[in-house]
Amino acid sequence: MNEHVHSKPLSIDITGMTCASCVARVEKSLLKVPGVTAASVNLATERATVHGGDTTALIQAIEKAGYAGSQTPDMPSHAHHHHDEDAAILRRDVLIAAVLTLPLFVLEMAGHFYMPFHMWLMAAVPMQTLWVAYFIATSIVLFVPGWRFFKLGIPALFRGAPEMNSLVALGSGAAYLYSVVATFAPQLLPEGTRYIYYEAAAVIVTLILVGRWLEALAKGRTGEAIQRLVREQAKTARVHRDGASVELPIEQVVAGDIILVRPGEKIAVDGEIVDGSSHIDESMISGESLPVSKSVGAEVIGGTLNTSGSFSFRATKVGSNTMLAQIIRMVEEAQGGKLPIQGVVDQITAWFVPAVIALALATFAVWAIFGPEPAYSFGLVNAVAVLIIACPCAMGLATPTSIMVGTGRAAELGVLFRKSEALQQLRDARVVAFDKTGTLTEGKPVLTDFILDDDFEHDEVLALVAAVEARSEHPIAAAIVAAAEQSGLNLGTVTEFQSQAGHGVTARVDGRLVSIGAQRHFAHLDFSDFAEAIDRLADQGKTPVFAAVDDKLAAAIVVADTITPTSKTVIAALHAMGLRTAMISGDNARTANAIARQLGIDEVRAEVLPGDKVEAIKSLRQHGSVAYVGDGINDAPALAEADVGIAVGTGTDAAIESADVVLLGGDLRGVLNALTVSRATMRNIWENLFWAFGYNVLLIPVAAGVLYPAFGLLLNPMIGAGAMALSSVFVVGNAQRLRTIAGVTL
Repeated sequence: MNEHVHSKPLSIDITGMTCASCVARVEKSLLKVPGVTAASVNLATERATVHGGDTTALIQAIEKAGYAGSQTPDMPSHAHHHHDEDAAILRRDVLIAAVLTLPLFVLEMAGHFYMPFHMWLMAAVPMQTLWVAYFIATSIVLFVPGWRFFKLGIPALFRGAPEMNSLVALGSGAAYLYSVVATFAPQLLPEGTRYIYYEAAAVIVTLILVGRWLEALAKGRTGEAIQRLVREQAKTARVHRDGASVELPIEQVVAGDIILVRPGEKIAVDGEIVDGSSHIDESMISGESLPVSKSVGAEVIGGTLNTSGSFSFRATKVGSNTMLAQIIRMVEEAQGGKLPIQGVVDQITAWFVPAVIALALATFAVWAIFGPEPAYSFGLVNAVAVLIIACPCAMGLATPTSIMVGTGRAAELGVLFRKSEALQQLRDARVVAFDKTGTLTEGKPVLTDFILDDDFEHDEVLALVAAVEARSEHPIAAAIVAAAEQSGLNLGTVTEFQSQAGHGVTARVDGRLVSIGAQRHFAHLDFSDFAEAIDRLADQGKTPVFAAVDDKLAAAIVVADTITPTSKTVIAALHAMGLRTAMISGDNARTANAIARQLGIDEVRAEVLPGDKVEAIKSLRQHGSVAYVGDGINDAPALAEADVGIAVGTGTDAAIESADVVLLGGDLRGVLNALTVSRATMRNIWENLFWAFGYNVLLIPVAAGVLYPAFGLLLNPMIGAGAMALSSVFVVGNAQRLRTIAGVTL
């Protein structure tokens, strides 16, 4: 097997594609390459994603189809796309075409609207001289700035695979050739049909160039989210090498390097602080606007900004392994993907251009046979109008531009769509199910309740209990000790420490006997003073442990996993969006139901073992499509089983790899942002498709002349060219509205 064969999907940049027909042709060519199992081509990103095959063979297949291909670099190193260059070249060509077309248009069309001007022109310049001047100007427009249409469109015609450029070349070329014959060989045309259409040919090319230019500008803005992420990368790093601090390009940093960061500098790569402390602005990763406090041992992320203080950190991930690089790669993969709906669009557009050419020929034939005199002129003008008004561009761009902008905006809001299909699937979700621990709750036990007997002081009892629990490794013990440390309490000397499995611990602290354990451990003591508290805690799903000092009950203590600050408002917001909520937990039913009541969750699946979470997801499907939100390694099967798996970004790599959507920073508000982006993007796609298909369905018959018998109306090819250019610009421009999606604030 060739060394270039890749097990992972290969990305190839493609230049020269202009419409949905190009996409279909390139995909077809790629799928014929030996070893290729799947190929997806995206018009908006101008990129192919291919599974299998040899890199060289794939690029050759693209070139054979009439386009240019090059392998996408593994790590983006610059903050622009070739749309920038496209726009600059198109701007130049638009200026050339406009300078030559404008006088031609004014001289030819002004006479139609103001007869004295026409009479003056005819008297001042012989008609043949004028037509020759028109011929020269139009020839330059068509074969200099407009040459791209003929260079790509005519070979595609001969290959039997016509596309967007073919329509423009046929339309403008037909008007031009007819005019050339009328100018230099009028005897070949029937009497009464010797007209010129130079201005139509020139205006068509100029207007479509204007549309392409505007489209290139808009496409440049479409990929701005990726460009902004790329710009976040630091260019250099101050690295300790050979006892000195040296400034190195980011590409030369290796894992293990010690890097110095000063205030106001970007962090070069991912790593762990080994000296110093600071506050770091991580908003580009998490969307959180407040800087995060970091000290020795804390992780830092490449691309984030050091706002205050200096520190040194050890590089742990560099190059394409950094979080920022992975985010860029995830967003690019999502932007290059296709939604299920795109398959239907592709099938239609594959036949669109041949159908338009056939319709144009039929239009000419019908007008030539049945039309009024001059029948051939009517036939030519209307056939050209049909060719020019048709716009496969708009249909090809309708879906990918919206995906591109939507997923880019989601990334800015801290939501990564790892698979573009998740955009459509999340919009269709009817149930959002949550893992409990670490998702709805903080994932670590803390002291939540400390209820004292009237004969004891709070700090006194907490210090005694913490002193004993400091000898224990139980998570409950760690939470109690942490609470005492936060209160600044001094812990006494512990002697005679004893632990009884299933019951509790006893010890002497500075001579006082302290016992800690479950209620059954203190059967000989009177619990009447705590009866009300025990009932209340039971209603909340909490089970207390008790502390006795010198054989007298002193306190009821509850250590529990606390609900995250945003969980309740997120659940309420999901209900407001018309969604059903569920919680899947390994906790006992009483505790799980108590938390669900606090949060307002609709359904609970309690006492679920990790291996049974998949079955719990399946059971929830009775209500419709299920999105599952989790963070732990035991959530990976459930994330994969759900229609949409949403991983909390602070969770494990296994959970993230199994998910369709990743929430950076771990804030559950990301679920709402993901849903908002999904719904807005799908709505935008439908708007684009409605416009693209509606435009073609309505205006192609008008261009063919269906309104002429009843109303005497015909569509001038120049108006068709303007409308066609605007249709693509409208679709790309409409997608830009997704850049304004607001993040959820609760």
